[in-house]
Amino acid sequence: MFDVAVIDDPAAAEASLDPIRARLLAALVEPGSATSLAAKIGQPRQKVNYHLRELERHGLVELVEERRKGNVTERVLQATAASYVISPIALSAVQPDPDRAPDRLSARWLLALAARLVRDVGELLTGAARAKKRLATFAMDGTVRFASPAERAAFAEELAAAVTALVGKYHDERAEGGREHRVILAVHPTVARPGEEG
Repeated sequence: MFDVAVIDDPAAAEASLDPIRARLLAALVEPGSATSLAAKIGQPRQKVNYHLRELERHGLVELVEERRKGNVTERVLQATAASYVISPIALSAVQPDPDRAPDRLSARWLLALAARLVRDVGELLTGAARAKKRLATFAMDGTVRFASPAERAAFAEELAAAVTALVGKYHDERAEGGREHRVILAVHPTVARPGEEG
């Protein structure tokens, strides 16, 4: 089971968004059968079986084992990942395009960049899994509390200057066999959620 899987097929995305199927995916972090899942989510076994077949058809759950119980073979399934992210590629006709209106200070542009990040890393992750190779990535996540909007603006300018200097130092247009990497930095207010500090 993967920690996170990216859904890029529109039909699989649709299947995962059905409320009952989403509950089944959450329950199938641990292996389960239609019978055990029906009791857990309060739905008839036949209905659960139908939804499980749909999830299996789209590669969101997989068979772990088959158990013989009298005249019946019980199928035990498990989700293929602990959590899922739907790639914008699943909505290819309307996926955001960050090249359409680049604006460093626009929240909508930041969202379009984030969508491209999910799409690109999802494709790279899928390719790496097929090739049975690791994907070289790096990410940072942290928080900073600004005393004023002016300090936030100054921070953004210093950050942009520092990254520009680093890119200038390490970018080699003529590097034979080199591979381009995308750098995305974002600064946005944190979202306070119940039970979280922030």
